[in-house]
Amino acid sequence: MARHLVAVVLLGRIAAVAWAERPLQLCVDCSRASGRVRALHGINNGPLNYGETVDLSAFYREAAFPHVRLHDSEWPNGDVVDMRAVFPDPQADPNRPDSYRFGRTDDYIKAIVDSGGAIVYRLGESIETTRRKVHVHPPSDYGRWAEVCVGIIRHYNEGWAKGFRHKIRYWEVWNEPENRPNMWTGTDEDYYRLYVTAAVRIKKQFPHLKVGGPSTGSVGEIKEDHLRPTRFVKGFLDHCKKHAAPLDFFSWHTYADDPHVFALKARAVRRYLDDQGFRDAENHLNEWNYLPDNDWQPIGVAGQGIPRQRWYARQGGAPGAAFLTCALIHLQDSPVDVANYYRGDANPFGLFNWHGVPKKTYHAMRAFRMLLDTPLRVEASGGREGRLAVCAGMNEGRTAVTVLIANFRHSARTLRLRVSSPPWQGAARWEMLRLDPGKDLSPIRSGQSPARQVDLEIRCPAPCVVVVKVKK
Repeated sequence: MARHLVAVVLLGRIAAVAWAERPLQLCVDCSRASGRVRALHGINNGPLNYGETVDLSAFYREAAFPHVRLHDSEWPNGDVVDMRAVFPDPQADPNRPDSYRFGRTDDYIKAIVDSGGAIVYRLGESIETTRRKVHVHPPSDYGRWAEVCVGIIRHYNEGWAKGFRHKIRYWEVWNEPENRPNMWTGTDEDYYRLYVTAAVRIKKQFPHLKVGGPSTGSVGEIKEDHLRPTRFVKGFLDHCKKHAAPLDFFSWHTYADDPHVFALKARAVRRYLDDQGFRDAENHLNEWNYLPDNDWQPIGVAGQGIPRQRWYARQGGAPGAAFLTCALIHLQDSPVDVANYYRGDANPFGLFNWHGVPKKTYHAMRAFRMLLDTPLRVEASGGREGRLAVCAGMNEGRTAVTVLIANFRHSARTLRLRVSSPPWQGAARWEMLRLDPGKDLSPIRSGQSPARQVDLEIRCPAPCVVVVKVKK
């Protein structure tokens, strides 16, 4: 009996290995249009870090991040963006230029603008994880706080107080006010009042701008594609309706270990907003990242040391890179309007280490940027939700096709890719690049196909990202 059981176990393992070795078929049909590839690889925070001793501007330009949200900028000891940094005396006159300290924030924002990113400016404060809370309290005077918001907007959009004309479109009121006490020491109702006061005042002065929130850390549960909102979210939308407060965009956050979760939530959020009468409100997922094992403990005090180091190594390494790429591909078919990965800079959550060296996740952003060079999306099939994703596009001149593949955790080690009906006659040249634990989106193979069809076998064991470029 024992020998029989051993034989069964061994046969099972052999079968599992054989199944994993079976190539998974992926198909790209260039004759079938599928809309456009959407630039959803926005980030949080700018390229100037650690007192400008790290400048990531060249990398930011290379990745062409579409939107850069400002929250936890230069955390944990930031002296930019936050109300306390820009308007240090809450009792000062908001109408006087000398009440503000714009200088360092001016430089921080200019570096983002120069890199080509559009800014989402979070009005409020960064997170305070310390036991003593200093800045995340409700303002003593909501009206004065709203006037400070107006002063900041005037400075960056209208040139007031020796300012600029950056045309910043999105203005967000606070961040995660239900995350108490680290982000807000008041009640839900205190935040609702702050939002209404600020949003109404901003829209009165700047009707062409977009104001939104609440930047919620927990939007609710998804049941059968429907959102069961948290009490905070439901109360927020009810309050906006009751007081006719403008809501040009609804912002929310999610961290997960399933890259398909973001698209599922985006659809549920969109349906809920529509059902509640906010059909014109944009849908902003403006904080997201890979949460290994859905476990926050390693970044708390109890997890410091080796567990935290390993956790960040997974998040910023090849697993995080494959996760990031899968998520961006899944989001293509979701109703999200703006997405911001947390974060782009040299913070531990960021795309770079604190020396300014790109992590694997930055190279994943580069891979997605390559796809955007061929923005006419075409049909791509064979992916598996949450495990392996594929997306493809053509350039405007119909002379090039890019295929982006991410294997986050599918068992297949080998893929068979067929690119059919490229929009030109004759041979096709191709090049393959791979991102995995040993490669940073490095070229690995190239060749030429004589027919109007390209068939390739690709080694892509998880975690792995592959870019295939096909040209006339």
